[in-house]
Amino acid sequence: MLSVSRLLNGQVESGDALRYGRSTARSPAHLLHFTADKKPIVVWNISRRCNLHCVHCYSSSQNHDYPGELSFQEGERMLADLADFGVPTVLLSGGEPLMRPDVFELATCAQALGMRTVLSTNGTLIDDATAERIAAAGFSYVGVSLDAIGPAHDKLRGKVGAFQGAIAGIRAAQGAGLRTGIRFTLHGLNREYLGQVFDLAQEIDVERLCIYHLAYAGRGGKISKHDLSPAQTREAVEEIFDRVEDLGRGDSPVEVLTVDNPVDNALLLMRIRRTQPARAADVERMLRWNGGNQSGIAIACVDPTGLVHPDQFSWSINVGDVRRQSFAEIWNDENPALAPYRLSPRPIGGRCAGCTFFPLCNGGLRVRAESATDDPLAPDPACYLSEPEIAGSVLTA
Repeated sequence: MLSVSRLLNGQVESGDALRYGRSTARSPAHLLHFTADKKPIVVWNISRRCNLHCVHCYSSSQNHDYPGELSFQEGERMLADLADFGVPTVLLSGGEPLMRPDVFELATCAQALGMRTVLSTNGTLIDDATAERIAAAGFSYVGVSLDAIGPAHDKLRGKVGAFQGAIAGIRAAQGAGLRTGIRFTLHGLNREYLGQVFDLAQEIDVERLCIYHLAYAGRGGKISKHDLSPAQTREAVEEIFDRVEDLGRGDSPVEVLTVDNPVDNALLLMRIRRTQPARAADVERMLRWNGGNQSGIAIACVDPTGLVHPDQFSWSINVGDVRRQSFAEIWNDENPALAPYRLSPRPIGGRCAGCTFFPLCNGGLRVRAESATDDPLAPDPACYLSEPEIAGSVLTA
């Protein structure tokens, strides 16, 4: 995850992270990317069931019950384990998490244990009463997925009225005093709406816009042929950076992040070197602390049945089971299933092997590389750097 606004517009400096000792326990949420101990943010898919049918859904969710999901009592025990391990944030996701009846009780439990809770939702089930329950449960942030505007969003989400429902959900959440944001997954089927989504974020006064690159998992893998080419991706990311600079000049409160393609870190540094050279060394220091892809390190996933994965997209890779082990027993350096993610540097071949920006990227998203090549140690096919940039002969492109 790259905090584009904070780094590009100079809203954070390395001294801000050092002030908290780069400690997960002490750092505020916006500085967790730069901590040294890398306690993981845990995505818990509390239910696989969903009322929509999105084309890029990594869990391939449908609107029916799925057997074997963690009970409330099992969820309580797991949350206690996460808190004991020092997990700072639990992101409740799905499917659609609001379809699980005890979602609010689980969030309240996490809050009581001292963890931040974030809700990832399609927004269509949030009315005023539900928004009040979300707020009462202590959620610190509600991220609503929007993948286009109007009927185009409905088509991608598989339901007429999904766009208006999502907007109404955001409005209801804001009315309950909740911090809100838009989650936009970028690919070839919605690239044309990127600028309009920026405009919408400002129009409806959300605090955050997270732009995700397509992960080739679940139904997302089935539409990989519709992903942007590396050149098209780079053009889109440059547009994102341009828009963020414009937001900064206008003193906009919208924070913009890009997610799931850490080569964006390298492109941002090259822009900083060109346009703000006095800040370049400090930004590079923070990007090295960020470390690029953090699957298996600072991000973990617990799926609906309690299996633990290196990230929320890699459900084919199991590193443990919270029904059989504590999270601490799973998430440790002795776990051989996590070793490929934690080797430094990761043993990724091809153009990654000699890339000058590797410490800022860490090889990209593994599930995308494996899906595209059948090789878990292949370069991420979404990398858009040129060969001279990789070799370090062009540093300010």
